[in-house]
Amino acid sequence: MTRPDTKTLLASLLADIERRNPAQPEFHQAAHEVLETLAPVLAARPEYADAGLVERLCEPERQIIFRVPWQDDHGRVHVNRGFRVEFNSALGPYKGGLRFHPSVNLGIVKFLGFEQIFKNALTGLGIGGGKGGSDFDPHGRSDAEVMRFCQSFMTELHRHIGEHTDVPAGDIGVGGREIGYLFGQYRRITNRWEAGVLTGKGTRWGGSAIRPEATGYGNVLFTAAMLRERGEDLEGQTAVVSGSGNVAIYTVEKLIALGANPLTCSDSTGYVVDDKGIDVELLKQIKEVERGRVGDYAARRGASARFVAGGSVWDVPADIALPSATQNELDADAAATLVRNGVKAVSEGANMPATPEAVHLLRQAGVAFGPGKAANAGGVAVSALEMSQNHARTVWPRARVEEELTHIMNGIHATCHETAERYGASGDYVTGANIAGFERVADAMLEQGVI
Repeated sequence: MTRPDTKTLLASLLADIERRNPAQPEFHQAAHEVLETLAPVLAARPEYADAGLVERLCEPERQIIFRVPWQDDHGRVHVNRGFRVEFNSALGPYKGGLRFHPSVNLGIVKFLGFEQIFKNALTGLGIGGGKGGSDFDPHGRSDAEVMRFCQSFMTELHRHIGEHTDVPAGDIGVGGREIGYLFGQYRRITNRWEAGVLTGKGTRWGGSAIRPEATGYGNVLFTAAMLRERGEDLEGQTAVVSGSGNVAIYTVEKLIALGANPLTCSDSTGYVVDDKGIDVELLKQIKEVERGRVGDYAARRGASARFVAGGSVWDVPADIALPSATQNELDADAAATLVRNGVKAVSEGANMPATPEAVHLLRQAGVAFGPGKAANAGGVAVSALEMSQNHARTVWPRARVEEELTHIMNGIHATCHETAERYGASGDYVTGANIAGFERVADAMLEQGVI
C-alpha cells in the first residue's frame, strides 16, 4: 500500500476534524496549530502514521456533558451545562482544570483539553490531558450560591473522576473557594478522603505551596529562559501584562521579584497603565479580596496610574508582553503594534491567547515567542507535585516547590529549544513544543497498542 505524503495526510486529517466537530472553531484552531508542525515528525517516523496516532490523538477518549440544576438565594431554579472531556491518558490520569464562565461550551473545552495533552507531556510528569467546566458565571453570585452550584456540579462529576482516573483543578472562575466546595461534596458523596482527586486545594488540607502562583511564576521563568538564550535577562525590562486574575497577578509578582517592571493589568472594563510599575499588593487586595475592577486600582493608586476604558493593553510600549487573560486576546493588529514598539519576547500565560495570525507575525519579526503549552505549564506541573505530596501524605516547604518548578520550567525550555534544533527550526518554540509533546505521547500510545 502506498502511503500518502505527510502534508496530504495532515490536510486530510484537518478537514476530517472540521467535518466531525462542527461549530467548534477554537478546537479547529488548536488542532491546526499542532498538526501543521508535525509533517517532519511523520516523515521521519512513518510508524506513527501507520498506527493512526494522530487520528486517535485528535479524538477524545471520553466526552461527558451533563445538566447542573441549582437554586439561587431567592429559591429560583437555574440550569447550567457541565462538561468534562477526558482526552488522552497514555501518560497518566487525565489532568486539567475546570472553567466556570458563560463562554464555556464543548468546543472550548475540547480546545483546552487538546492543548493540555501536550502541555502535560512537556512537564515530563506522569499525567494525561483533560479539561472541563460549565457555562455558569460565578461573578455577582453569593458564596452560598456558588456552593450550591459546585455541589450540584460535583454530584454528577464525581462518578467520572478519581486520583487514578481523572484529577481536575481550577481555571478561569474556579479558584480556592470553588475547589473547596467541590472537594467537600466529593468527600460527602464517596465517604473517602481522596486528597489527590482535585488539585488547587487549600494548603491546610492537602494543597501545595505556590499552586496559586505557579502558572504566572512559570511563564515568567520560561520568558527568562528565552531571554537568556539570546544573551539577555529580565533585570530592568519593562513588561505589559493582560488580565488581573490569578495568572496575571502572580506574573506581575514574579516579574518584580526578577527585577522587571510590569506596567499594566486589565479586565473586561479596560486596562491600567502604572508608570511606577504595578503595586501587586494593592492589585491583590482589589481583585482577590474585594473582587473589584482594575478601575478601582487606578483610583486608589494615585497619579502614577491611569485607567483606559476599552482599548487595547497591547498599545502600551514594553520590552516583554505576557498575555494572561483568555484565548485569542492578542490579534494580528496588536502583534504588529508590539513589533513596532520593539517588543523582544511574547509568552503566553493564558491558553492560546494569541491568534494564529499574531503568532505568525511575531515569529516572522524575530520576536521570541513562548507558546502556552510550554510557557504556562507551571500550573499543571505544581498540580502534579501536589498529587505527589497527597500520595505520600506529606507537605513540601515552599522553597522546595519553587525549586522543583524552576527545574521543570527550565527543562521545558531546553526540551522545546533542542527539539526545534533537531528538526531544523532553530529558535521556533512553537514547533519545538508541539513536536516534543507529541513524540512523548505518541511513543506511549504506540507501546500500549490500538486502544
